[in-house]
Formats: sequence, structure tokens, C-alpha cells
Amino acid sequence: MSPAFRRRRNFRVLWATQFISTAGLTVAVPLLPFYLETLGVFGGENHWWTGLCLSAPAITLFLASPLWGKVGDRWGRKWMVVRAVFGLSASMILMGFAQTAWHLLLFRLIQGAFGGVVDAAAAFASSEAPAEKQGRTFGSFQGATAAGSLAGPLLGGLLADLLGYRSLLLLMGGLTAVSGCWAVWALSDPHSRREKKGENVSLWDVSFRLLRNSGSRMLILAGMLAKAGVFGLVVVFAPLVQELSDSPDYAATWVGLLQALTWGMTMFGGFWWGRRNDRSSLEKNFFLASMICGLSICLQMGMDHLYWLIPLRMVQGFCFGALLPAVFMKVSQSSGEEVRGASIGVTNSFLVLGQVIGSFSTAWISSWLSAEFAFVFIGGLFMVAALLMLPLVRPYRSDFFRLFRLKTRQGSVQQVNDQL
Repeated sequence: MSPAFRRRRNFRVLWATQFISTAGLTVAVPLLPFYLETLGVFGGENHWWTGLCLSAPAITLFLASPLWGKVGDRWGRKWMVVRAVFGLSASMILMGFAQTAWHLLLFRLIQGAFGGVVDAAAAFASSEAPAEKQGRTFGSFQGATAAGSLAGPLLGGLLADLLGYRSLLLLMGGLTAVSGCWAVWALSDPHSRREKKGENVSLWDVSFRLLRNSGSRMLILAGMLAKAGVFGLVVVFAPLVQELSDSPDYAATWVGLLQALTWGMTMFGGFWWGRRNDRSSLEKNFFLASMICGLSICLQMGMDHLYWLIPLRMVQGFCFGALLPAVFMKVSQSSGEEVRGASIGVTNSFLVLGQVIGSFSTAWISSWLSAEFAFVFIGGLFMVAALLMLPLVRPYRSDFFRLFRLKTRQGSVQQVNDQL
């Protein structure tokens, strides 16, 4: 098998696996309140348990992601993809058999501990992709996540009433397991044997290396802010749509439509920005995309009709497609092959931490202050993330002006020589 053919097949398998896994995850999330009702949890207790079950995977994923990345560096990244897919499949099947809210919480914790498909696939793909196509590769995987996030809620809404919540979870768990079997058969990891003998670097050393490098440190911090912003927006977006909707009966339809538009544009944005990152400075691209994303979110609060949210959400989604792939690309470039999985795992832990902070901080701000202030706060997170890129962008700007002055000086000397 030629290296080019192997890379293409690996990429297709990883893309499809990430799409199916994300769709399975997002099928379960919107249905949690309704599923908890079938477990006997109602009223205010339902809200409390929903929030707890939603945040549970993030807690265990935050702790486990760097550990799994380190294991992948030692024993091969193919098996980390397989582990993540089957871990997710098992947790969804177990959720389908839950009898109490405590069972559901435990199985969601297991999901985070054995999940992590995104960082496992990113570590595998970054070791396979040529240097000149790193941006395109990470952008494409952002597209897979966006496509899964678009398809999951649609499938969940259509099939939940037909099959029931338990059967739907079992079905998606089974489909995820099938994709895991495909990964076992089709993925080929040529680096696994060499990586077994790789350098034994502790996770503290990996974290220190990442944070000591100014470029990766700033991108990781900016990525945390972006992840906090997008998950904080989930808290306040549906109430905004309900407030602007002429008929409350159609508010849920509008939320679904606008979410679909946003994720659809994120999918296209991931491809577009990924190609752009291969040709130009990813720091400049992150600055531009994050600033526009923040502005579009701030403007959403000032709209007086739902129709105005359509272009703003499309712009937001398109620009968000640039952010997380840029973070993973920078970390991949800043890490050696022997610690790349651990580096991406540590980075994913920081991003998950941003997700948790964003959700809770936005919920607190919207309840104690106002929804308007919450939108300004979320947009401000993206703008601060953009401003963090300025120290990284300035050297490129200085190089440009030095080159411009050199060219001008050379042109002046040439003019004098021509006159003589």
C-alpha cells in the first residue's frame, strides 16, 4: 500500500468516525431533560440533574485526555481512536439501560473518561498529514464535528418519537460501535512501533513545554476563551429566540433552524480557513475570525426580529470554524512527534476547562445581571481571544515593513545608478 493511498484511507475513516461519534453525542444532549423524566425526575430537580449530567463528561475528559494522549504516544494512535470510539459506544448503550438518574450520571462520567474522539483523531491525523496540508487537515476535522453536530439533533428529533429515548441511545451506540470496528480494520498506523520506544516525558513536562512557548501558550488561552464563549452562548441563545419569536410555539423550530445554519457554516468555514492557514499566518487568521465572531455575537442582542439573526449566526458559524483547528495546528507544530498525542491531550483539557467555565459563568451572569450583558460578555470573550494574537501578529507585520523599506531602498539605489 502506497503512503499516499494509506493517508487518504486513514483520513476518510477518521472523518467518518468523528462525524458518527459527534452525531451520537449530540443526539443524546438535547434529549437529556426528557429522558430524565422517564427516570422519574421532574420540575426543578430535572433542571438540576440535567445540568449535572451535561457537565459530567467534561470533568472526566479534562482529567483523562492528557493520560490517553501519552498512552497513544507510547503504543500507537490508532488504538487511541479505537478506544475513544468504543468507549463512547459503550457509554451510550449503558445510558440506554439506565434505571435512575444516578445511573445516567455514572454512565456520562464513563463517557468522558473513555471518550475523546476529537483529540485522538487530531493526534493521529497530525502525524499523517504533510506539513503543507496541516491546516486543511485540521479544518476538515472541524467540518466533521460541525456536520455531526448538525445531523445529531435532527436525527434525535425525528427518531425519538418513533423509537423512544432508550432505543435511540442503543441505536446510536450500535452505529458508533460499527464505526469503531471499521477503524480497527481500516486504519493503518505506521508510527506505532517506533513510538513504543519513544521518549518518556511526563505530562508536567509536556504542559510546561507548551506553556513556555509563547505561540502555543497564547493560542491555547485564546482557544479556551473561544470554547467558553460558544458553550456560554448555548445558555442564553434559546431564551433570546423565544423572546423574539412572534409565537412561542415556533421558538423551538427557530432554535433548531438557526443552530443548523450555524453548524452548517462552521463546516464550510473549517474547510475554507484550513486551506487559508496552509497559505498564510494562522495567528492573523485567528485574530480576524475571532474578532468578527465576537462582533456578530454582540450584535445578536440588539436585533428586533428573528430574521436578522440568520446572517449573524451564519457569520458567527463561519468564523468559529477557524478557531479550534488553528489551536490544534499550532500545538502540533510546536510539539515533537514523540509527545504530540500528549500535547494535543493537554490542549484538549484546557479547552474542556474553558467549556465548563463558559457554561457556568454565563449562567451566573444571565441570572444575576441580564441576558443583554451576557451576550456582551460572550462577544467580549472572543474579542479578547483575538487581541491575544496581537503579540504574535506584530512580528509578521514588522517583517513586512522591513521588507518594504528594503525594496524601496533598493529601488532608490537603482534609480541613482540609472541616472549616472
